[in-house]
Amino acid sequence: MSSHDATLELDYESASRARLVAASVAREIGEIDDDRSQTTLRRDEERLVLEIDAADAVALRAALNTWFSLVDVAERTADAGERVLETR
Repeated sequence: MSSHDATLELDYESASRARLVAASVAREIGEIDDDRSQTTLRRDEERLVLEIDAADAVALRAALNTWFSLVDVAERTADAGERVLETR
């Protein structure tokens, strides 16, 4: 399928943070894929790797925007949770 692809490598301060973000976004793997783009996710300790394979540049851009947004929400939510735990 691919004529366009991208790999996002996200490094975190700990394996537990990478695991939390991965678990949060993993639910979307397969759910938002379509005939124009597919995404795979893997985690290696503190690193999260998203590989996006797209049929065209527009589909790649849309997939990148989606995954950046999903990861951002997961990271901000994890930060908020950490702050709550720190105040207890």
